[in-house]
Amino acid sequence: MTPFLFGKSYAVCQACHQSPAVGLDVGVSQGSVVGPLLFALYCSPAADVIVSHGVQFHQYADDTQLRLAMYSDNTYDGLSVFAACTADVRQWYLQNGLQLNPDKLEALIIGTAKQLCTANPTTTSVCVADVELSVADEIKVLGVVLDCWIWHSINTFWW
Repeated sequence: MTPFLFGKSYAVCQACHQSPAVGLDVGVSQGSVVGPLLFALYCSPAADVIVSHGVQFHQYADDTQLRLAMYSDNTYDGLSVFAACTADVRQWYLQNGLQLNPDKLEALIIGTAKQLCTANPTTTSVCVADVELSVADEIKVLGVVLDCWIWHSINTFWW
């Protein structure tokens, strides 16, 4: 069987300069039709790591979103589980030749106004994949803006 990248090479071009071509042994050509499918198959074992921590997740292309339901009186334990899960996912990625981009990591805590007030009010940062992140007031997911007060806004609207 001929490897997918047999005979392929790559070079980097910037302005008028080009690096020497380097042969490829592994990977998928950028823009290939099967690239997204192969990437999803390659990364699918990371789901086992996530599930082993009891964390829910969603994957779309190269984007993975983790969700963990916590009780407002036990946020410390929930955030500890989340930190351990994301550290293990990061380790799995490293062991399999991938790397998480810390600049693209985001954290959001969502709840009702009462839940957010009774949760640890000093939770301004969380540990995600061994990176300390500020808890955001809002994040954008596939073009939809979510904020921590989403349920408060809905409740206010209906009252």
